[in-house]
Amino acid sequence: MKTLKRVFLFILAAAVIVIMGAYLLQEKFIFLPSKLPQEYVYDFDHDFEELFIDTEDGARLNALHFKQENPRGIIVYYHGNAGDLSRWGKVTSYFLQFNYEVLVMDYRTYGKSTGKLSEKALYSDAQLFYNKAKELFPEGNIIVYGRSLGTAMAAYVASKNKPKKLILETPFYDFRKLVQEKVPYLPIKLLKYDFPVAYFTDDVKCRIVIIHGTDDGVVPFEFGEKLYKTLPLEQRSFVTVDGGKHNDLINHQAYRLTIYKELL
Repeated sequence: MKTLKRVFLFILAAAVIVIMGAYLLQEKFIFLPSKLPQEYVYDFDHDFEELFIDTEDGARLNALHFKQENPRGIIVYYHGNAGDLSRWGKVTSYFLQFNYEVLVMDYRTYGKSTGKLSEKALYSDAQLFYNKAKELFPEGNIIVYGRSLGTAMAAYVASKNKPKKLILETPFYDFRKLVQEKVPYLPIKLLKYDFPVAYFTDDVKCRIVIIHGTDDGVVPFEFGEKLYKTLPLEQRSFVTVDGGKHNDLINHQAYRLTIYKELL
């Protein structure tokens, strides 16, 4: 009987340790930033300005503003959960060929950006950069673009403002359900982040374009489809990229044609 009790207590203790570890370390799995020294000098083939915005809670956020002569408008881009602006600057420069300027920010702890991560802070930071875009262009010339994790920030901003269009690349409709599918043994109530994209899109009034690859191994194609089905018919557009994975949509004609049509 004592042996059985010891085994039970060992299993219980191990479970508590695993659960507490998952709670305390969850940000290490959700956010995959790479750091840049403050003296790092960006180098791109296009005209750009490096920006810093200070927040009320003491964070300092880094961004890149790619410029154009006589632009159609500006794309405010919220990137995925990995890397920093040295990578995302190259990714977003793709849109410059359509004569749009681009404003792309690094989240807290990414690149040169500082501050403590929290869901509330991420939304507040995202709005700060949208405000910067509004200083440069009227809202009728602003397109909000979110990729993967960035679809939460993009949907939030679009729900609180009146941009011309919202483009969501590889979105999830509900982050908790995505985590539950990926890590079914994790008690979902311990998750500190909601990122409820579908909740935000309920309040978005502009056109919403969803682009998703059928072979996405990070955010399943079905998540994009489910989000699409929650949207009003007159607002929604869904682009299926056959064979597209999570990070290679730009290599597919369906994606390139979509961006061409949406930005021209």
